[in-house]
Amino acid sequence: MSVILTLTQTAMELGLICALCVLALFLSYSMLNVCDLSTDGCFTLGAVVGASVAISGHPFLAIPASMFAGMCSGLVTAFLQTKIGIDSLLSGIIVNTGLYSINIAIMNGSSLLNMNKTTTIFTIFKEAFPFLSKYATLVISLFFVAIVILFLIIFLSTRLGLAIRATGDNHDMVKSSSINPMFTTIIGLCIANMFTGLSGCLLAQSQKFVDINIGQGMVTVALASLLIGRTLISKGSIGKKALGVVLGSIIFRLVYTIALRFNMPAFMLKLVSAIIVILAIGIPNIKKQWPIFIRKYKYNRGKTC
Repeated sequence: MSVILTLTQTAMELGLICALCVLALFLSYSMLNVCDLSTDGCFTLGAVVGASVAISGHPFLAIPASMFAGMCSGLVTAFLQTKIGIDSLLSGIIVNTGLYSINIAIMNGSSLLNMNKTTTIFTIFKEAFPFLSKYATLVISLFFVAIVILFLIIFLSTRLGLAIRATGDNHDMVKSSSINPMFTTIIGLCIANMFTGLSGCLLAQSQKFVDINIGQGMVTVALASLLIGRTLISKGSIGKKALGVVLGSIIFRLVYTIALRFNMPAFMLKLVSAIIVILAIGIPNIKKQWPIFIRKYKYNRGKTC
């Protein structure tokens, strides 16, 4: 029983931290209808900047620093897309490629940052609340997730937020309504990448090290979690949909944790991610097509009889 509780807690901790990145994709992909492929590099950027600032002795300052770095990444992606006219997918790939070199430069040419002796927001929390030290990661990550969800609920109800949602729903209609879709795209991607940077920062401080490949495959993980969340809660308010996204992230991490528990080789985890994405996309479509398939099957069977 204790093993199950430990696995569940680990899945929830990682799921909540990564949920911030999934919420970023929720804003850019679901609301703005822009598939941002710079997520991997932006996540690593947030982790690298957050770790570097924390190592310099400022663990709390690391949070806004990583969010600002993420915002800059989103600004460049949006600039390439809106001002230079590069396709959104290609813009994300270009930024993601460039960020690899930038991240290495921030790490002073190293591919690894060790934070074993570094004070982080998690160690500070454990010292301040020793009776909650076992749940420090869970409590802090839950706090940030709640703040981000509350921000999304409020922000997407404002005029600017509604304009961003309208841009994602109908780009041409927004143009004819005297709303600048370039501006809404830039704002949306900047905010989304701020969440991605925050997610990377929290993961770096929680695991106390940063590898240059820490964000590799994060866009796949976030997309899978987003689709699982959509399957769980497809209708309702922004808050309900955001909650579904968070649950999707936790479920995804739970599947990952179970796979590791059964001693699955590490190189197989990418395949697990791909299968989860396929199932998340395919199951809703299969549900829709299943009654039609049954009717056709019965009809064809009746003709043969």
